[in-house]
Amino acid sequence: MPRIVEVLVPGGEASPGPPLGPAIGPLGLNVKEVVDRINEATKQFNGLAVPVKLIVHDDRSFDIEVGIPPATALIKKELGISKGSNKAGSEVVGDLSMEQVINIAKMKAGEVLSYDLKNTVKEILGTCLSMGVTVEGKNPKEVQREIDEGKIKIEG
Repeated sequence: MPRIVEVLVPGGEASPGPPLGPAIGPLGLNVKEVVDRINEATKQFNGLAVPVKLIVHDDRSFDIEVGIPPATALIKKELGISKGSNKAGSEVVGDLSMEQVINIAKMKAGEVLSYDLKNTVKEILGTCLSMGVTVEGKNPKEVQREIDEGKIKIEG
């Protein structure tokens, strides 16, 4: 029966140290080979925290499944910031365009609870709110309201 190890690694920069090394060392795998394959599989997310699932089979072969980085990481990358606001609601750390929000929502579409792009966009807006990020100069709650009222159309 395969064993599954789930870790969050920096895209393209995983190392044999924690959290990876201690998690896979006891499984009898070649840690360098695992790290190299993970780095190859996650290089397009360079600098972002990426969820990785390592599926280890009884014969010590393994498969890697790469997830999409958390919405917060995608938002921070779009804005070029290292962290969100400590005082969301009173401190703004950045401003996204609606197009950027929609692109992030499309990346996250398969991994969120929403059934359609419109609701996924609203989820991303909620994350923006908690991070102290505005969208086209507006509070994300206001943008959500405009989507609900039909003033902003989300196709998809």
